[in-house]
Amino acid sequence: MRDAGLWAVMAGAGVYAHREEAHPSPVLGLVLPLLVLAVAVPVGRTRPAAAVFLANLVVASGLAHPTATASPYLLALAVLAYLLGLRADRAGPALVLFGACAALDLALCAVLGVGAVHWFYALSLIPAALLLPWLAGRYRQARLALVHEGWERARSLEERQRSVAEQARLRERTRIASDMHDSLGHELSLIALRAGALELSPTLTGQDRADLAVLRAAVSDAVGHLRDTIGVLREDTEGEEPTAPAVEPVEELVSRTRESGVTVHLRREGPARALPPLVDRGAYRVVQESLTNAIKHAPGSTVHVGIVRRADRTEIRVTNSAPPSGPPPAGPPPPAAGPAPGHRGLTGLRERVLLIGGTLHAAPREGGFEVLATLPDQVNPERARSTGEPREESGTPASRRRLAVARSGARRRFAAAFAAPVGFGLVALVSCAYLAHQLTGCVLRPADFAAARVGQDRAEVARLLPEQQFRYVPDAVRALPVPAGTVCAYYRSNGNLLDRVDVYRLCYAGSRLAAKDVLPG
Repeated sequence: MRDAGLWAVMAGAGVYAHREEAHPSPVLGLVLPLLVLAVAVPVGRTRPAAAVFLANLVVASGLAHPTATASPYLLALAVLAYLLGLRADRAGPALVLFGACAALDLALCAVLGVGAVHWFYALSLIPAALLLPWLAGRYRQARLALVHEGWERARSLEERQRSVAEQARLRERTRIASDMHDSLGHELSLIALRAGALELSPTLTGQDRADLAVLRAAVSDAVGHLRDTIGVLREDTEGEEPTAPAVEPVEELVSRTRESGVTVHLRREGPARALPPLVDRGAYRVVQESLTNAIKHAPGSTVHVGIVRRADRTEIRVTNSAPPSGPPPAGPPPPAAGPAPGHRGLTGLRERVLLIGGTLHAAPREGGFEVLATLPDQVNPERARSTGEPREESGTPASRRRLAVARSGARRRFAAAFAAPVGFGLVALVSCAYLAHQLTGCVLRPADFAAARVGQDRAEVARLLPEQQFRYVPDAVRALPVPAGTVCAYYRSNGNLLDRVDVYRLCYAGSRLAAKDVLPG
């Protein structure tokens, strides 16, 4: 329907112009051009360049008209050129097409031997009908691309915002899981250890031992439930670590562990100084996790905790000896303080240490186990961000680059859409100035025309004439009969540029003026 409506508008312009012609040719002036446009309009959807070329053929055919120069199908050419700019992505093929059209038009002018007005039409109006609408179409295409990229970037930002919210939720879940593992798991392990130690007391009755066994089993079940909960809460992505200071000094942690029956030796070296909260909490968690693992995997062993403060870092070494040989205590085994198999406790501890820019090594040593952590006194912000927070990929995001390209293209095409009319205006101005010079340089003043006498020598008449003859004589004037055996020259009667004026005709027979006439313009 759109193609039919567009063709109807083009056909209406052609029919109107055809009715105004003095001697119309229905086939060449109306039927054939409309048939060509009926093919060009639908073809323009898939091959817009071919449609423009067909329309240019229709317009160029008007150059063969003896009197009229402007083709009524110039509007069709402009519309199809606009659609070419709107539908085609590349500018190079379109410029080649315009060059081919201009070459065809100029070649047709040369073959037909048309006058200067036709040349002016082929050099100005037809290129303007091609280039200006095409630039407008390309600008419209750039604007549509810019709007599309803007919506795409908005959608991308919305998705990213949802992703950031999801990551924040996962980080919070991971933080909760870490705190449950580090704090609650350690406390439950100590409770289970004390209950196991009380079971061996010789002053307890059988009922007391049974109650303690039930208590120890309940703690073991609680640790199992805690392990399951941590497994649900933890995700692959670790989140931000809490920056609050440790809940208690390392000395109090070691003291409470001793009270539960574990042999622990604490040794400090180096100057005492305040540490950033993240580093202080990290040191506390290293000692806490190491003690919990020693209680779990090596009950009855001796644990040595060494904290050495150096110039720019703190070294924490926790070593437990091999567990003593002998039968295990009666009742259920001591519960694990963290998640079951998979070493999630050490894995989380290593991530925590890496978060603040430190290192962690954990390996068996002399039948026991050793954990060595090195923590910097100052947290590395870049390292912390790269480990704890999602970062944008290096470089400019693709959506931002596409939006920048769309904006740049829109600006360039907007500038071209204004620069091209200015250029055409300058060309038209120069052409009009040249035409005005041509028209005013061929004016024969009425007094000089009256002074020229029939039979006068041509050389004497030449002194009265302007620099050049009138080159753009209307065909109807040139078709008037001339005296036999004479050669005629034409001049304008005044310098009016906006209206047709009377034409002076001087006819020569040999070297003598044979006739002079005033012909209506």
